[in-house]
Amino acid sequence: MSKVLYVTANPKSIEESYSLSVGNAFIEKYKRVHPEDEVITLDLYKMDIPLIDEIVFSAWGKLAQGASFESLTSEEQKKLSTMNSLLEQFMSADKYVFVTPLWNFTIPPKMKAYLDVMCVAGKTFKYTEEGPVGLLNGKKALHIQARGGVYSTGPAADLEMGDRYISTILNFIGVTDKQSIIVEGMNATPDKANEIKAAAVEKAVRLAETF
Repeated sequence: MSKVLYVTANPKSIEESYSLSVGNAFIEKYKRVHPEDEVITLDLYKMDIPLIDEIVFSAWGKLAQGASFESLTSEEQKKLSTMNSLLEQFMSADKYVFVTPLWNFTIPPKMKAYLDVMCVAGKTFKYTEEGPVGLLNGKKALHIQARGGVYSTGPAADLEMGDRYISTILNFIGVTDKQSIIVEGMNATPDKANEIKAAAVEKAVRLAETF
């Protein structure tokens, strides 16, 4: 049995979102094909994802100086506890499915905050003489991303930093088996929007059988 984290970052409803529509088609098919697997859904826009802020830095600083967790303020304890729970959940999973739109050439801030929590030295990567090495080996991931314009080819290709960012973070922590389903061009060619969506859904459903 595998544990799958299905992580979405989009405040829209499934009906209003291309990425969520394709993601939903994928995960529902996956559940039918792999009924023995555990699928955990995280809707980041309905969750409290701690930012790495002055409270977190203060807590880390105190712990580095030898303070006990119990000596931290209640707010510091709450933030670190939430971050640790999310990290442990992430580390225990075997497969990851990330669903996002492309916002301003990158991922939504909620997804950025979530992935920030996953980059912890000694947990998901380690420093060596040859540089950092990822520790989450043998896992696999899928990123489903919707883009209103076309960024896979042409002059706008260099502007896309969302799918590339997720790939970079995953590689950094050792998740090198990563695929992408890109739904793009719906705003650029609105007359083909339904066709583009249908093709992406079909691809997602096929991939769900072997993912």
